[in-house]
Amino acid sequence: MSFHDKFTILKNLFGYNSFRPGQERMIDDILSGRDCFAVMPTGAGKSCCYQIPALMLPGITLVVSPLISLMKDQVTALKQLGVAAAYLNSSLTPRQFDLALSNARYGLYKIIYVAPERLLTQGFLDFASSVDISLLAVDEAHCVSQWGQDFRPSYLDIPEFINFLAKRPTVAAFTATATEQVREDIVKYLGLCDPDIMVTGFDRDNLYYEVAQPGNKYSALLSYIRAHKSDRGIVYCSTRKTVDELYTKLTADGISAGRYHAGMDDEERRQNQEDFTYDRIDVIAATNAFGMGIDKSDIRYVIHYNMPKNPESYYQEAGRAGRDGAPAECILYYSGQDVIIDKFLIDNSTEGSDLDEKTLTELRERDYKRLELMVEYCMTPDCLRRFILEYFGETKHKPGSCGNCANCLGKYKTTEVTKEAVIALKFIKEFNENDFSFGIGASNLADALKGSRTDAVKRLGLDEETHYSALSHMPLADIRRLIDTLVSRGFLRYSQGKYRTLEIGAEKLKRGEKIYIKNDPRYQGKAGAAKTGETIPLPRDGSAAASLDDAEIRKTDLFERLRALRKKLSDNRGIPPYMVFSDKTLIEIVKKTPRDREQFLSCSGVGQNKYQQFGEEFIREIRSYLSEQSQSKT
Repeated sequence: MSFHDKFTILKNLFGYNSFRPGQERMIDDILSGRDCFAVMPTGAGKSCCYQIPALMLPGITLVVSPLISLMKDQVTALKQLGVAAAYLNSSLTPRQFDLALSNARYGLYKIIYVAPERLLTQGFLDFASSVDISLLAVDEAHCVSQWGQDFRPSYLDIPEFINFLAKRPTVAAFTATATEQVREDIVKYLGLCDPDIMVTGFDRDNLYYEVAQPGNKYSALLSYIRAHKSDRGIVYCSTRKTVDELYTKLTADGISAGRYHAGMDDEERRQNQEDFTYDRIDVIAATNAFGMGIDKSDIRYVIHYNMPKNPESYYQEAGRAGRDGAPAECILYYSGQDVIIDKFLIDNSTEGSDLDEKTLTELRERDYKRLELMVEYCMTPDCLRRFILEYFGETKHKPGSCGNCANCLGKYKTTEVTKEAVIALKFIKEFNENDFSFGIGASNLADALKGSRTDAVKRLGLDEETHYSALSHMPLADIRRLIDTLVSRGFLRYSQGKYRTLEIGAEKLKRGEKIYIKNDPRYQGKAGAAKTGETIPLPRDGSAAASLDDAEIRKTDLFERLRALRKKLSDNRGIPPYMVFSDKTLIEIVKKTPRDREQFLSCSGVGQNKYQQFGEEFIREIRSYLSEQSQSKT
């Protein structure tokens, strides 16, 4: 294979016929020696932007990467393509590290991934001064800014490392998540010289967005997972305790699940992440510690069991779904309690503890504003995709329905409850003014407004209040959603005492202001119930298969057979299944049902190396399937 032609590398190595938006521009910048900075959504092919020129440039390409697991996955994937690559981080023993550096000095690697903490160590500086470094690529570049999430102080060492080198390499920075402030910091703190800055956009049209308010979160989650039993997914939680509780419940209910949070020992975390990556478990419950190192491309759903603290975190975590470009779902289960938890996490955060008090105050105020925006996202009746895009400054999107979020698809019924909100607020205000030494919990308030005569309602004397049973016309679940909404909007708040009771909040309901709640009939009765569906036979006519959309293809029995073959081949080689072929490539293979080498190589994502390793076995499976189907019809 020639390493002098970007199009040849793209086709023969990666198996693609054309570049994705923005890729060729970044590649050309790097090949011309110009610094560049790209903000490209997850799954847009950022790695190709530096991997392709790395194979064409005369010297070594260093890739600064923040996590061990991310480096390992990237290097494994490159080796599967026949590219010599290595990583240098704390997972290597001193002997392994020295051997890798020695091999690099002899020119055995074109691409080397390195942790930022290693850059200024004496051993690495000695190595860097003895080789020709053509390109320094900075992955997850937002880590350099304290105004973004995932701030890594060691990223600030990158300019010092560059200045140490006798010859300055081209510097290219990449990230999927960056507000305007963070973008400015990346250019400034990495010392980029007259960079070509490209923002391709934040939209990923294969992702479906939804915010749900199920009465019973766990019941909704269990139903969803069972309805997607062939898929792999992440369930994000705000706290370690919630992760542990979910893991215990899911495994008790027969779900193949794992867990991941910072309170576990390193080996258990490593094993659970590996089990998820290699499809040994179907779902993993995790805190945000399960983060940037997730390079698995075939995650079909990400569910947030609790609301994240800010839009950046949500976009990044939800964006781990569907990195292969196939359909995937991003669902957030919201409740008013999430706001309380997030405020607690902000108030008790150790982030930036070494900063001065003024900066810390600014960071906390920023975090509160971003939390308010997350609540607004959960409550909006408008397009969820547009809300995310506008937050990141992308306003040049098509007006109207996006066609792939719950709000635009009309899955919710939006009901105005302004009058009911006024009644609920009056109930709390009058109760507190009676100078009782105790308060009302959210469930007791809902029961009282509904007119229920529970023991707690009678004990507290709530059945004697003026507005008792004033909302008897509303379903109890709607009253609870109303209370959650009032808490999230700041009209109500929870007390800080031992018992969390409701009191009037700082915000006041303004004249003309409307309050809405959203209902989803899917979460009424048996929460989240959904049809599991059986696989369907693929039409014999290949053109009929080509007419199916991606979601329909994934329901076919041929897709399931090819996925099973992929798992078998990946197990035999000790690699994750997505490194054989992504779900998106499997969909392409099913659509084209290739019967020979030429047809198989025409499928997107199939390069020469992949065909040599796996192509014939997939073709045999397809021929066998079509033969069986033909015989069954005769």
